[in-house]
Amino acid sequence: MYARMTSCDSVRTMATLSAKPGLRYSVSDWDTSNKQISDTAEHRRHISHKTRQEGRALRNETTSKTNWDTSDSSRRLSDRIWDISRWRETLESCAQEVEKEMDALTLGKEETERALAATAVPLEVTVECLTRREGRRGNELVSDPVEAQLKKEVEMIDGAQRVLQQRIDKAFEQLCLLQESRQQLSHDLQNKMEAQDIDLSCLSLTVTSPEISLKPNPLRIPIGSTTPQQWEQFSQYNVARAQEEMQASLQLRDDMSVTRVQLQNELDTQRIATEFAIRKRTHHLEQACDETQWQMKSTQDEISDMERDIRSLEDDLQATMAPLKLVHTRLENRTKRPGVDLCRDEVQYGLVNEANQLEATILALKQKLAQAHMSHVYLPPFPSSSSSSPRHSLQALQLHQAHMGEDLSRKQDALSLEQRSLETRGRLTSAPLTDVSSGAVVPLTNSSRRHNLELA
Repeated sequence: MYARMTSCDSVRTMATLSAKPGLRYSVSDWDTSNKQISDTAEHRRHISHKTRQEGRALRNETTSKTNWDTSDSSRRLSDRIWDISRWRETLESCAQEVEKEMDALTLGKEETERALAATAVPLEVTVECLTRREGRRGNELVSDPVEAQLKKEVEMIDGAQRVLQQRIDKAFEQLCLLQESRQQLSHDLQNKMEAQDIDLSCLSLTVTSPEISLKPNPLRIPIGSTTPQQWEQFSQYNVARAQEEMQASLQLRDDMSVTRVQLQNELDTQRIATEFAIRKRTHHLEQACDETQWQMKSTQDEISDMERDIRSLEDDLQATMAPLKLVHTRLENRTKRPGVDLCRDEVQYGLVNEANQLEATILALKQKLAQAHMSHVYLPPFPSSSSSSPRHSLQALQLHQAHMGEDLSRKQDALSLEQRSLETRGRLTSAPLTDVSSGAVVPLTNSSRRHNLELA
């Protein structure tokens, strides 16, 4: 430094010597200037040293702070990833439960649909029985308990179909709700998977990663941002809604199962009651046919006896003609007695009495024979006690015999219809509403309260 000053002084001296005489500094000024320069240099060095020390402290502090912030951010990312993983597991588990419940509800819905389809056969059979029984003729076309039970069975089947269809519609609506809940869970789960992938990617970044760079306005708040409380409440709501829908689905499945079993029991009870009424009616028809056949046989026997008696009456009537001719001849011949000998003696009185008796006998026989042959009006099926027609006459017996034959034919046709109805209803035992092989069926209380049927 001293050499530099010497060189400068030499130059200045030469310049002074060659230039015009000017302002000269004193030695004291020169010393002051030197001291000022030294002090300034020392002060600058001190400030520089202080600045360097502060810079080192700041670097150490910022390095520590940066490392701590980076570590803290990584820790928070790890915690966030753990939270997302926890909710992801919860959502996945809930989604799987929803899937299982949807499968179970679909199975229950299909079973109910099969139960609904199974009611078609009983309805067809019952309507067929009602239609067939319309073929009865005459007084056999009656409104009997069989018709009432068949009509009641049709009403019960229609009611069962309505109830089953309502259960199916409700199951479909519940499936839609479960599907919506599952989609919400899937959407939430997909978002969490993407968020977890993003946070894992952020956690894997370091200061030496080539992917890092400065971004424009990284501190902005994205549109649609939520708070942690809103984030957690959203997933809680999705899970709670899914659980609520699953609970409703479980209750609906129980209701469908109970409904199927209950309707099966009620229809079975009604089927038994209807078949009992048909068998009872068949039994009564068989009794009526047997009674009519016995009456026809008895009537035929009576007709035969009546015909024999008529022949006997005719023979007796024919037999009385010869004695009557004899009496008439004797009376006529005795009128030819002459004079006083034309006497009304005991012989005359005896012959007259005999003639009167024979004529009375012949009249009685003719009346009885006419009564036996007498025709009468057509006898009604259930004649009243006030009728005065001679029911014991031959023609009456023959007419009633013909009527009983027609009535027996109608009864036999009605019996055949009842027997064919029982054969047709045999199809019902092979079409149950519930599948016992799918699980144990708990018998329910008979809601129609029919029991202890007895043959009256």
